[in-house]
Amino acid sequence: MYFSNQLIQWYLKNQRDLPWRKTNNPYYIWLSEIIFQQTRIAQGTAYYLKFCEKFPTINDLANADEDTVLKYWQGLGYYTRARNLHHTAKFIVRHYNGEFPKSYKNIIKLRGIGEYTAAAITSICFDKPFAVVDGNVYRVLSRYFNINTPINSAKGVKQFKQLAQTLINVNKPGDHNQAVMELGALICTPKNAKCSICPLQKKCLALQNNNVTLLPVKYKKKKLKKRFFNFFVMDLPNDRTVVEKRENNDIWQNLYQFPMFESTSVIDQNQIIETNLFKKLTHKIPFSLQLFNKKPIVHKLTHQHIYTSFWIIKTKYTHKDSVEWKNISNLAVPILIHNFINNYKK
Repeated sequence: MYFSNQLIQWYLKNQRDLPWRKTNNPYYIWLSEIIFQQTRIAQGTAYYLKFCEKFPTINDLANADEDTVLKYWQGLGYYTRARNLHHTAKFIVRHYNGEFPKSYKNIIKLRGIGEYTAAAITSICFDKPFAVVDGNVYRVLSRYFNINTPINSAKGVKQFKQLAQTLINVNKPGDHNQAVMELGALICTPKNAKCSICPLQKKCLALQNNNVTLLPVKYKKKKLKKRFFNFFVMDLPNDRTVVEKRENNDIWQNLYQFPMFESTSVIDQNQIIETNLFKKLTHKIPFSLQLFNKKPIVHKLTHQHIYTSFWIIKTKYTHKDSVEWKNISNLAVPILIHNFINNYKK
């Protein structure tokens, strides 16, 4: 119990004052866990507060339309999280009368909720001893026990999951889980770990063996995929343009964008003009074409880099599917598009 007791004592004195730690309401805990799956606390806190204000109950979230949910999510990325959040809210309202399920077995069945999130909700809200395992937990456990098994291997995932479960404090599972994660976030950090003030330093095997900087072990990441997006920005009379909704099963699904042609590499103006999409948009009408950014804008995602070019097409003719520029602000768009509009409309 040394591990858990030391952690909890440290946590109760040193935990950060974060808004979702002032409640054990499963709706708010679930919302915070989904937001911070792929988002730093410094960035995500404002989104969390904005969501709580706009959708104060799970019924409010369930009754909202998807476009509104995506608009409030805009800028957080990984938009599948928002779609799953919305779907699950509607499911809970429909099948659980708006009451969040209390058992791990039922929680983990919900869309967008994996083992980590289910364990966090179950332990924090319902005092059930299910251990969380995330990047912070991997790091703390691998260093404390001096474990060299790669954390992103099948063997490592199983080993650390079992180890975390054996360490869980059955009397205070919520505090235990949050304490391990907090230690990883504040003390046992990826670089420049603060071992001198760590509550576990006396029994940390990595510290004793001078291995702190070598752990945890991870297999090398997959090679990044490069993609090349060419957005066609129609600059039409009466301050109008053309946008479309991304409906394919890809990044930014159901968000709005300018008509886009994906090429296999950076292409020039002559190649742009020959694309079927460009011909469809201009349809033999007079136009002027200009590249807005001299070099592709590189938008970096976890497993892919998007090399983006914005081609400005000016014409005196209208387009049947056009919208007013000012109305785009009401639509959920990728942050890449949002930033372009801000720069272009200056």
